[in-house]
Amino acid sequence: MREPRTLPRTRRLTSALLFALSTPLAAQTAPAPQSASTVPGSSQADPATLDTVQVSGIRGSLTSSMNVKRDAQGIVDGIVAEDIGKFPDTNLAESLQRISGVSIDRSLGEGSRVTVRGVGPDFNLVLLNGRQMPGATIEDASASNSRAFDFANLASESISGIEVFKTSRASTPTGGIGASINIKTTRPLDNPGLHANVGLKGVHDASNENLPGRLQGDSLTPEISGIFSNTSADGRFGVAVTGSYQERDFGYSQVGVPNGWRAFRGDSTAYGTIPQPGTPGAQNIVNRPGPNDIYSVPQNLNYRVVGVERQRTNGQLTLQYKPLDNITTTLDYTYSENKIQQQRNEMSVWFNYGPSASAWTNGPVAGPISYSEIVDPATSDLATAGSNAATRNQNKSLGFNVDWAVNDQFKLNFDVHRSTAEAGPDGPYGSGNSLGVAGFYRGTSVVDFSKDFPVLQQQLGFGLTGLDPSRTLVTGSTFRNSYMKSEIDQAQVNGDFTFENYSQLKFGIGSTEVKNRSAFSNVQRDTWGGAGTAADYPDDLWIPTSFPRYFDAIDGSGNPAQFSQLFLFDFERARQAAARVAGDDALYRPSPIYNTDRRVTEKSKSAYLQWGNSWDDLRVPITLAAGVRYEETEVQARALVPVAVGIDWVANNELPIRLADSAFSGGSGKYEYWLPSLDLSFKLTEDLVLRGSYGETIGRPGWGDIQGGQTLNQIARIEGGTGQEGNPGLKPLLSHNIDFSLEWYYSDASYASVGFFRKNIDNYVGVTTRNDASLGLNTPIGGAYWNQALANSCATADLTCIRNYIFRNFNGQPGVVRGADDSNGNATGVISGRPGDPVANFAITAPANQRSASLDGWEFNVQHMFGDSGFGVSANYTMVDSGLTYDNYVIGEQFALEGLSDSANVVGFYDKGPWQIRAAYNWRDQFLAARFDGSGQPNPVYTEAYGQLDLNIGYQWNENLSLSLEAINLNDAVQRQHGRHPNQVIFATQTGPRYMLGLRYKFW
Repeated sequence: MREPRTLPRTRRLTSALLFALSTPLAAQTAPAPQSASTVPGSSQADPATLDTVQVSGIRGSLTSSMNVKRDAQGIVDGIVAEDIGKFPDTNLAESLQRISGVSIDRSLGEGSRVTVRGVGPDFNLVLLNGRQMPGATIEDASASNSRAFDFANLASESISGIEVFKTSRASTPTGGIGASINIKTTRPLDNPGLHANVGLKGVHDASNENLPGRLQGDSLTPEISGIFSNTSADGRFGVAVTGSYQERDFGYSQVGVPNGWRAFRGDSTAYGTIPQPGTPGAQNIVNRPGPNDIYSVPQNLNYRVVGVERQRTNGQLTLQYKPLDNITTTLDYTYSENKIQQQRNEMSVWFNYGPSASAWTNGPVAGPISYSEIVDPATSDLATAGSNAATRNQNKSLGFNVDWAVNDQFKLNFDVHRSTAEAGPDGPYGSGNSLGVAGFYRGTSVVDFSKDFPVLQQQLGFGLTGLDPSRTLVTGSTFRNSYMKSEIDQAQVNGDFTFENYSQLKFGIGSTEVKNRSAFSNVQRDTWGGAGTAADYPDDLWIPTSFPRYFDAIDGSGNPAQFSQLFLFDFERARQAAARVAGDDALYRPSPIYNTDRRVTEKSKSAYLQWGNSWDDLRVPITLAAGVRYEETEVQARALVPVAVGIDWVANNELPIRLADSAFSGGSGKYEYWLPSLDLSFKLTEDLVLRGSYGETIGRPGWGDIQGGQTLNQIARIEGGTGQEGNPGLKPLLSHNIDFSLEWYYSDASYASVGFFRKNIDNYVGVTTRNDASLGLNTPIGGAYWNQALANSCATADLTCIRNYIFRNFNGQPGVVRGADDSNGNATGVISGRPGDPVANFAITAPANQRSASLDGWEFNVQHMFGDSGFGVSANYTMVDSGLTYDNYVIGEQFALEGLSDSANVVGFYDKGPWQIRAAYNWRDQFLAARFDGSGQPNPVYTEAYGQLDLNIGYQWNENLSLSLEAINLNDAVQRQHGRHPNQVIFATQTGPRYMLGLRYKFW
């Protein structure tokens, strides 16, 4: 399928086997979970320390998780490993979604980031053994602006448990408005003795078979994991080593309008609107939107098939030593690496808002039933691009901890760590690229948007009935290198003093420095009219293939009217051919020199006090914890960004910005907060607990929001350009949280609960836009040459006519450089803005603290074991609501809360004798995913409701050997996003089920 990355697969597998077997994995029983009230960064526990649980399996895991909830201070949920080396799900985010109030975002078919109680991934703090973790992610076109941790980077085999703290406490580091999520790894002294096991899995991803042969990977890929844990005879020294290596070959098919929809009011006559009544073309409009209705027209339509190869390596070493009975030292190192290579082929049509025909649903928000543009086959291209890109994400964390019980009443804990997350390119073609390919014989395009799958009927010129390799050539291209690194240095000192009346005072100080860097370079060729001629490229380079069968799970994909072809091609061969035509190989490779480089440093100091007590002798026993946390943060931001010096018109609606050398600019900010917290619990009966909490938390702005410098988007359009700038002076979000929970523990492993939460959040970051012409960039649109073309019978919307007129009459004049005509006889070349032409207007967006908002919701949980039958069920439902929803009837920027949705989980299982069977269904309702679309315009993006069924079957062959069969996405669910109306598809993505057959062998 792909060019080899480094090692052949057989050598990679051999290396992985040696790696895992030399560090084989641990334990025949699950470790005793630490108290859910453990101070992050320490091993101290509150008086309500959990009892040891020595039960493995599904029932044991759920029972331990229930005890985490029951004995916690505040409102806490948790997940405990079924056994060491055996977490309930292969992906940590997939496990987290089983918890009420937790929803996940999926990327490449796996859980990636989490939303908790309607609060998005950026504002949920992820801790590893109580330590703040950095995140680094590469997106399609650049480094991510997000602070969110990507759970796809961590394998689950080395995880002993996860705690989700839904209420705030003074002792918890700040940053989690929705929740603080603590991932706990294996500690050898928690489980004395010698333990070792190894796990093997074979993975078959059905999506891999649903791809063209060139994009397919191996049908079966390996996963191997191991744990080794041992302690000395006197229990003073322990070592634990874990390792895992996973390969997965898969793919997805995606259709949509990735560059967004342009919204208009029905009476608008702006560029891109449909004809008004009484004007030419009005007769082609069916059920025309009324003057006060809102409708949207597409920028493009794209079909793509993508093959993906992922390699994930995880390892951890933990050393523990007790020099004295009252002192425990822990040194641990965690490493993870996630490599992803993607190859893509696609076909697309672009709309230039010329003469059109369309049909619409009824208003007030009218959706497209069909949309077409009437195109002269000699003037427009049918685009079939390709890509071959690879990224590497690496995480490292080195930490040292000393836990000192000074005496029976006084305990101290010191913790320090350095953790880094780094993401960047991992191949010769950069972290992202696109090699444009086209044939200039596209005629009228008609798109049926009435089903989930948009159906394209495509007319072709020159008597063609399908794609023609002899008329095909490379056009524009882009090769991107994106880089992101986040580094955290953190030190914490925590103390715990228990008074004679058993009340408890906790205190601590901390210092955290976070450095974040994101950098970017782009080598772009704007030869959209053609890089050379079709004769420069051999016909056998372009291989036509039919693609609708790769979308068979999406409603509407079987329409026989669908235009069915795209080109497959060898990316390197096509790249070399284009480089030969250009005479410069560097034009078709990414640049190792970053011309955009943004750096932010945050330095935070913290201190806290927290007092707790229990009054067990009251008629209704009460437990209280009250505290306050102080946070002070300084922000310094600097950015190296390219300086814009001109605008070139290179294709009908393509006006790239001409850039010169980069320059640094920057800014700073500072803030401080006092954050109180209060937890109360009332033991109404032996089995009935009522909890109430109040706390204030902060969530720091995204890295992109506080960056320095101003960046213009590479391509401007006829109507102008766009750009962004940061605001280092932003304040963090401040949330005032109220929580209540009523919990009934009616048997040893069964309970029911209902909870209410409300969050009043200040300082929400909105986006302000200003129209800025101060850059002084002249645009040829509306200039002297443009106006002469209009005066000589070219219509304003006929961009091909205007460009032909300018090239044929003003070639060689200032700002006009004519190239070779394309295969249809249309002139190509560059028309540059020059003095006297209009100054281009840029819509510059910047973040600002704008709004306050409230959200509230309910959580319902039930877990029931059916006696000793082995059967059980766990279910939850979460309702989230806010008055700040997106109004689809309003055009322009608006503020709304993203990520709000109801969610539900149902898990049924059987755990008795040698058999363990679990079926889990997770559902998330529709939610607003973004307030700006793929082109950066203020339009909503909704992710539609999604439900997924997973199945896990385990069989204990004997005391040492267990077998398993897992099925992920057994119902072959499809993910879909749309705009203001369901017919406005943004993306519809088909993946497929994934099956894993495995075994685990326990040596000790």
